[in-house]
Amino acid sequence: MLDIHRRTFIKLGTAAVALPGTLSAAEKTAQFTLPDLTYAADALEPHIDARTMGIHHGKHHAAYIAKLNEALQARADLAGTSLDALQGKISAVSDETLKAALRNNGGGHWNHSFFWSTMAPSQEAGKPGEKLLAAINTAFGSLDEFKKLFAEAAMKRFGSGWAWLISQNGKLKIVSTANQDNPLMSGIVAANELGPPLLALDVWEHAYYLHYQNRRADYITAWWNVVNWNAVNKRFAV
Repeated sequence: MLDIHRRTFIKLGTAAVALPGTLSAAEKTAQFTLPDLTYAADALEPHIDARTMGIHHGKHHAAYIAKLNEALQARADLAGTSLDALQGKISAVSDETLKAALRNNGGGHWNHSFFWSTMAPSQEAGKPGEKLLAAINTAFGSLDEFKKLFAEAAMKRFGSGWAWLISQNGKLKIVSTANQDNPLMSGIVAANELGPPLLALDVWEHAYYLHYQNRRADYITAWWNVVNWNAVNKRFAV
């Protein structure tokens, strides 16, 4: 589902320039690496500022990956396992330390990789396609009502977590998960929260606090301007 093996690039304006010789020995043998953004860090402004994007992607996301790779170093049986597959295996892991790492850091890596692809500059974001819009209308009554209910799920998530639009048994559903849990974690999240994600919103404070402080509602309202509906349409069509 996600391409999470690409190397990070430094964005200069709208160009992406790879920095030679920046891989450490540990990074060269790491199972997972930080995916590059497909847009410049300032491309989502004024809705999401460049400083937040730089710290969120380059610091927070990178830290999840580093800790995940560290936890996997001694687990040859999991070498080569995709990030998608790891999400579904967590509940079967008996080692509680490893389970926590896969859940928190593996989940953090998966969720953030998905989140970056859920956004795009406003002029490139598109709109819900005909089939997706029909499904939204069937499930929620209208696009406006869907946005209202999705925002409520994001606002009601106490502390840190995520709001999701998922497809469950062929029907659209809004769910919310705590911390870095996601709707792929069978045996971890409730059965009524499981299903392929189509859209996600990060409501951890590090996603918005530099720009919006405690105004989570303002962050959610602004975020709709950079939702990558083209990506959501493609996921829905699968």
